[in-house]
Amino acid sequence: MTRTSVLNQIHLFLPSKDSSKSTVFNLRLKDQDCLSLLKRCKSMEEFKQVHAQMLKLGLLCDSFCSNNLVASCALSNWGSMDYACSIFRQIEDPDTFVFNTMIRGHAKDASFEEAFLLYYEMFDRGIEPDNFTYPALLKACPALLKACAQRRALEKGMQIHGHIFKLGLEVDVFVQNSLISMYGKCGKIELACAVFELMDQKSVASWSAIIGAHASLGLWCEGLMLFGEMNREGCWRAEESTLVSVLSACTHLGSFDLGRCTHGSLLRNISGINVIVETSLIDMYVKCGSLEKGLSIFQNMAKKNQFSYTVMISGLAMHGRGREALRVFSEMFEEGMIPDGVVYVGLLSACSHAGLVKEGLQCFDRMKYKHGIDPTIQHYGCLVDLMGQAGMLNEAFELINSMPIEPNDVVWRSLLSACKVHHNLELGEIAAKNLGQLKSHNPSDYVILSNMYARAQRWEDVARIRTEMVDKGIEQKPGCSLVEVKRKVHKFVSQDMSHPQCHGIHEMIHQMEWQLKFEGYSPDTSQVLLDVDEEEKRERLKAHSQKLAIAFALIHTSQGSPIRIARNLRMCSDCHTYTKYISMIYEREITVRDRYRFHHFQNGTCSCSDYW
Repeated sequence: MTRTSVLNQIHLFLPSKDSSKSTVFNLRLKDQDCLSLLKRCKSMEEFKQVHAQMLKLGLLCDSFCSNNLVASCALSNWGSMDYACSIFRQIEDPDTFVFNTMIRGHAKDASFEEAFLLYYEMFDRGIEPDNFTYPALLKACPALLKACAQRRALEKGMQIHGHIFKLGLEVDVFVQNSLISMYGKCGKIELACAVFELMDQKSVASWSAIIGAHASLGLWCEGLMLFGEMNREGCWRAEESTLVSVLSACTHLGSFDLGRCTHGSLLRNISGINVIVETSLIDMYVKCGSLEKGLSIFQNMAKKNQFSYTVMISGLAMHGRGREALRVFSEMFEEGMIPDGVVYVGLLSACSHAGLVKEGLQCFDRMKYKHGIDPTIQHYGCLVDLMGQAGMLNEAFELINSMPIEPNDVVWRSLLSACKVHHNLELGEIAAKNLGQLKSHNPSDYVILSNMYARAQRWEDVARIRTEMVDKGIEQKPGCSLVEVKRKVHKFVSQDMSHPQCHGIHEMIHQMEWQLKFEGYSPDTSQVLLDVDEEEKRERLKAHSQKLAIAFALIHTSQGSPIRIARNLRMCSDCHTYTKYISMIYEREITVRDRYRFHHFQNGTCSCSDYW
């Protein structure tokens, strides 16, 4: 509604200059008329006009009108907390409702401390909080995390929890849900779980709160287990926020089947999926290996925003589809959206994974000179990775030395990784030395350098690096692979013999290798960087986590069904060759997401064209 139309509505209630019409119009607005006008406001300008007329008519002595005036100003997206505070301070006897409103407003605006000051003022004035006070106040606790230490935010939250208990409000479901959310955001999931377990009746909102708390801390497996328990308890109609949390868990775990089922739940239970949820679906599908499904959703979106384009471009980058990422970027530009630095990170990454050196350098120049974006360390890191992957190690090193900003550990690590791929030990040692000067304690830095020494058979240097890791308390994470079978995610760790089905898995590997020999496969023992004999190296290669996961999937899935694997480390060349052969022998489509990108194996070939 325009300013003029709002004013016209106001004038309908004003006293007429024509005395003959004075009986038609009241001198005072009725309560509902006041509320109606406030609901029609769409800006502070319109709100101030209504406020002015209410002042003229003396309506602010009516608590209903004054409370709703404060609520409109404090809680509306167009509102102003400063202006709401000025109105609030003019109320002689504020009640619980208006205090709750102001606390909600401060929590919405992430005004850390102001919400708590109002809460303490309530006590000073003898105004008792109710079950609507605490959800708003608890929402303000996580906001403190942005301003101060986690301990401070948690102390506030636990203090409020104590007040809730004293007032006997600990059994109120809305208060309990808010406590779960607060503890989750403050990183104390065990306290959130304790509140949840003590609840007599768990609503859909309660399940949403506990699942969301786990998701916010990256506890993806636990979140999915709770979602399964929620369904078993009969809470079928999950909220949109719950399903988005489940989608995030599926995205991080590579759980395609459960992600697809969650998509179905969204379609059944939520009318009109918004752009945020659609983008979450795209992110889930592309990161679970189903790029085509993600592209389909993207192309059919009624409305796309910049985040949607960013997710799609990053997804195409992960799948090595650099030229398509460039095309989507052009489409974004044609839609009138101005790209930001985040989009360019995805675009440069796409060029890197596809080996598009010329196009990547052109994108970097366009970002700087056409769109006026100053390159960040992330952009330089992408550029170093682009050159390094293409074997342009000296050029990458020169770029690092000429950067206008100080190179960080990510930049040097990109160069170190490229040196390992292209067997340049001399430059790799320089990169490792700079990482050491930055006091980087990333285990992969030590492992990569150690492996490079091992390849060069410099065993004394290998021992020195390994000893240094032990002395510094740096532990190497073993390679692990996740594979989803019958909607359950199974984890395999390299060289691990403790799996309940270990015997059957190794029997399957024996069968696989027997058939692989007939196709010409020969184990690449150069990938085992240990000073052991050839037989031991072949045995260790057999127990790589990716091979264990593939064997398990072949045992427990039907013939011809796809296999999807997510791993924590970059794939070794032996596993890459091995998986190409397996996809041909067993006529399976095998998708592997490693630490850097996706590989789609089918009919003996890989989508990366052996460039990764």
